[in-house]
Amino acid sequence: MDNKIPNEEIILDEERQKKAKIYARIQRRLMLVELALGSAYILVWLFLGLSVWLKSAIMRYTLNPYGIVACFVVVFGGIYLLLSLPLTYYEGFVLPHRFELSNQTLKGWIEDQIKLILVGGILCIFIVEIIYAILRVSPEYWWLWVAGFLLFFNVILANLAPILLFPLFYKLEPLDEGNSDLEQRLLYLTEQAKTRVKGVYQFDMSRRTKAANAALVGLGNTRRIILGDTLLSEFSHDEIEVILAHELGHHVYKDIPMGILIESTITLMGLYCASFVLNWGTNILGFTSISDIAGLPLLLLVIGFYGLLTMPIGNAYSRWREKRADKYALHMTNNRSAFITAFTRLANQNLAEVDPEPWVEVLLHSHPSLKKRINMVKDN
Repeated sequence: MDNKIPNEEIILDEERQKKAKIYARIQRRLMLVELALGSAYILVWLFLGLSVWLKSAIMRYTLNPYGIVACFVVVFGGIYLLLSLPLTYYEGFVLPHRFELSNQTLKGWIEDQIKLILVGGILCIFIVEIIYAILRVSPEYWWLWVAGFLLFFNVILANLAPILLFPLFYKLEPLDEGNSDLEQRLLYLTEQAKTRVKGVYQFDMSRRTKAANAALVGLGNTRRIILGDTLLSEFSHDEIEVILAHELGHHVYKDIPMGILIESTITLMGLYCASFVLNWGTNILGFTSISDIAGLPLLLLVIGFYGLLTMPIGNAYSRWREKRADKYALHMTNNRSAFITAFTRLANQNLAEVDPEPWVEVLLHSHPSLKKRINMVKDN
């Protein structure tokens, strides 16, 4: 039974908005610290010759190119993980608890970090191995082949993540009988959107956070609706329906495949630029060739800098997609009040900044501000 607070009683919590602005400001500063730390770390490795030294040290024990790459990634990445651990701890555990957003115990946070390091490390080594194998085979056109590989990898990962990666961190369960009406409403929405799903599931989001979320995850035969238990406990069925309708809008407009395609195009251009920098670095920094694993820090530096430059473009495209999905949700549900209260609840519960400064939204936000999203409904 849907017994949540009636929509008309939901208002924006001004006190939480004050906290949200402080929280967002701290997060932006932490982002700058992370960028400075990562850049300084890479530059030290490059210009003090540590990168070339490490590769030479590894070659004393193995001459296998795959072994050299794996060892280099483990050492280079492992040292950075240790250096950035205090920042990771503060950002991921201390800060959310300070702003009363987290329910996670220290033991749970440590367990999650271990899982992230293991899973992320394996994927990272795999990707770098493929990239450098391509560099060795096709040094002239490696950027083209690598872009193709990353496109294929992203599609496969999007398909497998709901059944292989997500369950490592969350417990997925079918909706209980008390939410059978909601399940039918959501499945009807998917039929209207001509989108097939494997079912509707809830996951134990409350074990880690007080924030709420819902998503349509997976591709093809793994696509499914997932709802955080924090969403189910705090939001009305009408509001959940509006939130899911927004997600379905992305599928109706083919935003996911188009997003992957556009991201792959941007990546291709970045790798093409990186090919010139690697050629330059080979002569200046003492690499044996562009396929020398000692050049990995330089490759990461170029891709990272390129990502910063292109981020506002990607965010602008994303904000346009999100606005279109909002309009689709409004059209499908024809429930303006539920749309407004749903996003008001999200702002209150997730400590989201409703009205960020214009420069922040343009440079950093992939979604329009909540104020703009709510006013879009009020004005139409």
